[in-house]
Order: sequence, then structure tokens, then C-alpha cells
Amino acid sequence: MSNLQLFAACVAIWGSTWIAITFQLGAVAVEASVAYRFLIGSAIAFAYCRIRGVPVLFSAAQHRWVAFQGVLMFSLSYVAVYYAEQYIVSGLAAVAYSVSPLLNLVMLRVIFGTPVSGKIALGGLLGVVGIVLVFWPEFARFEEGGDPALGAFLAMLSVFISAAGSMAAHRSHVLQLPLWPTMAWGMLYGSLLTFSYALLMGRPLGFEPTLAYVASLLYLAGAGSILAFGAYLTLLGRIGAARAGYVGVMVPIVALAVSWAFEGYEWTWLAAAGVAVSVVGNVVILRRG
Repeated sequence: MSNLQLFAACVAIWGSTWIAITFQLGAVAVEASVAYRFLIGSAIAFAYCRIRGVPVLFSAAQHRWVAFQGVLMFSLSYVAVYYAEQYIVSGLAAVAYSVSPLLNLVMLRVIFGTPVSGKIALGGLLGVVGIVLVFWPEFARFEEGGDPALGAFLAMLSVFISAAGSMAAHRSHVLQLPLWPTMAWGMLYGSLLTFSYALLMGRPLGFEPTLAYVASLLYLAGAGSILAFGAYLTLLGRIGAARAGYVGVMVPIVALAVSWAFEGYEWTWLAAAGVAVSVVGNVVILRRG
């Protein structure tokens, strides 16, 4: 697949997964839903490796690194965003991810010493202003109970953890770890950690055998985890973490449109302006030349 096709696949799939996550919230503990999702995803990835004859053996040191990447990408970040969607609509949670390119660029500079141009100051400022504009109606409700504030905090926490996961994936690419075995083991480690945390905290590991829950779980595990992460990590390996992070700019646009169609999200001129400013800011950061 071309880079454009990989990019489009990530945006289309991840832009719709935010609404699918809302069907996972309810009787089943958040940690259990996240663990189920990536346990299924891991089984699919291992099956793919077996069918294609791809070796899945790693050294002990490689397993430790893959586990670290898996915990960031397939456990902590998703537990945080699932909780965030209990307090804010799915589209707003997705908008928080529009700062991903900025975070990726900064982390690449700090961790790997990758050169960063002066455009980041302007682009980063525009991105922050855009996020504030979109979330402004939620900020106005903070004094009513604090739930929107908690949702915004959890969404941004998820973004930071996800960006750290992208840095781990970048290093995995530098180490030339094979994509699909890394995904298979990473999702397994992430799901096991989430299960362990749920048990430690006394969360009920139930299951909801309804069409909405099962269908959304399978969509999130298959399309949202295997296909989207496969496309994103391939793109990351080809064009780098900073430019691959541009996916985070377009996903919120799709997510807000889906939220408007299915959740009753009400567009305002302030929210529309915020999305536009955020997109412009990230384009400024990622444009060549």
C-alpha cells in the first residue's frame, strides 16, 4: 500500500473507533474491555504470523522492550481514553489527539536528538489555541461538578502516553524488530497488564453478550487494533514518527463528524474555529520546507 493509502486507512478507522468505544462503556469494567480488545487483537496478529510463516521468537532483551512498547500503546493509553469518554463526548476526546504531531516532534528532539525547526513554536501555539477553543464549552462547565475537567485531563494523559508509545515504536523500527511479531507480543503484554491491574483493583471481569458490545469489541480488535495499528506502524517506519503523527490531525475531524451524527454533538462556531486552528497549526509544523 502507498503512504497515502496507509494514512487514509488510519484516519478512516480511528476516526470511527471513538464512537465504537462508547458501546464498550457500561456494565463491563473499562480495564476488562481494553484487555479483551487487545487479547483478541494479539490472537489475530499471532495467527497472521503463523499463516505467513513469520517467526515470532525474540530474545529476552527484545521481549522486555516489546513489553514496554505494548504497555504504553495497548494498555495505559487506552485505559485512560476509555475513562475519558465517560465524561466527555467521543469527538472531544479525539480532538485532544490533534496535538500528537507536536508531542512526537518534541519527544523525538528530547529523546533521539532529531533536529526540530523553528516552525514548532508557531505551530505548537496554534495547536494549543485550537484545543482550548474546542474544549471551551467544557471548561465553562467545570464548576458544575468537575467531570468534564476530569475527562479532558484523562484524554490529554492518554495523548502523552500514546506519544511515548510512538517513541518506543520508533526505537523498535531502529532496532529492526519485525512489525507483526512486535504487535502480537505487544498486544499480549498490554492485555495481560490490564487484566492484572483489573484484578489488583478488584474490578469485575464480566462480559456483556449483547450485539452492541460484541460487535463494537470485534470492530475495535480487528479494524481499530490490527488494521489501523498495522497501517500506522508501517507508516511510522517509512516516514518517521513526526510525520506519521499527522494522522492525529485528521482523525478528530472524522470523529467529531461521527459524534455529530450519532451522539448529538452540537457544532458551534467556536468549536469549528478551534478545529481549523488546530489543523493549521499541525500543518505548519509538518510541512516540508
